[in-house]
Amino acid sequence: MMQKGARRHNLVCLLHEKPFAGVNGSGKHNNWSISTDTGVNLLEPGDTPKKNAQFLLFLCAVIKAVDEYQDLLRISVASAGNDHRLGANEAPPAIVSIFVGDEINAILESIVDGTEYNGRTREYLKIGVDALPRFAKDNTDRNRTSPFAFTGNKFEFRMLGSSLSISGPNIVLNTIVAEALKQFADVLEGAGDLNSALDELIRDTIKKHKRIIFNGNGYDQAWVEEAERRGLLNLKATPDCLPLFLSKKNIDLFTSHGVFSEKEMRSRYEIVLENYCKVINIEALTMLEMAMQDILPAVCAYARELSETARAKKSLLAGVDCGYEEQLVG
Repeated sequence: MMQKGARRHNLVCLLHEKPFAGVNGSGKHNNWSISTDTGVNLLEPGDTPKKNAQFLLFLCAVIKAVDEYQDLLRISVASAGNDHRLGANEAPPAIVSIFVGDEINAILESIVDGTEYNGRTREYLKIGVDALPRFAKDNTDRNRTSPFAFTGNKFEFRMLGSSLSISGPNIVLNTIVAEALKQFADVLEGAGDLNSALDELIRDTIKKHKRIIFNGNGYDQAWVEEAERRGLLNLKATPDCLPLFLSKKNIDLFTSHGVFSEKEMRSRYEIVLENYCKVINIEALTMLEMAMQDILPAVCAYARELSETARAKKSLLAGVDCGYEEQLVG
């Protein structure tokens, strides 16, 4: 629609990723949240015990889902152009991590440690019983290196290339969070004491999956090394990540929720791989054509011009230094 609209005004809409410094381009932020059928945002922190316990439960579901299915989120944004973009010039890195901000991170740490949260208020964190502090609305992420950031009452998935439909990443997000919530429901529905079970479930989930939380600079080489120590995936290119789409855990995920059949997953794998190969081939041929038809002829013409200038200097102006021309030609 954007491309058609541009043509009506004698313009061209270029939805190309921005892998190069100084060259304009674009990425895409996918704002994702989850709500009830009555419009209650389940990622709204709120200020009552019930709402806060609910928020933490759904926050932990997202944390668990993103940690366990890092590969699927990376695959959902994989393309030849986006491979160049990720990790460069204001784009998030290829390593999937979650930014939650200092305040929420401190709250999660206090839950794990069973200690008092020393924030704006001093209330002991016993989930489902005592009130949690209200989260400030301006406690949002301005770290543009984060690929998956909590921004107040929603998440921003920032790894998408500008030409990519949001349908694929949202299918993955919805399915992996649904799987986490299904597992949570199995635990809580059979619990005798809901508050105690909820408290234990949230604390255990944070302990197991806090490795995916990172609030620092995603461009720093130190993060690459730290992510490796944490056991996080660093899938730099489409050929690195795409085969993981057909791993057993991912096939089981989509088939168990009735999203894709295994045959449909294999079909999608073939289509994405074929498209990647064709784009890379087109780009390589285009580069060769540009070099042969534009760059090399321009270099040869300039070299000829320099040579003629040097020859003219030597013949007309005896003793004049032609080192500049000779050095450039060489």
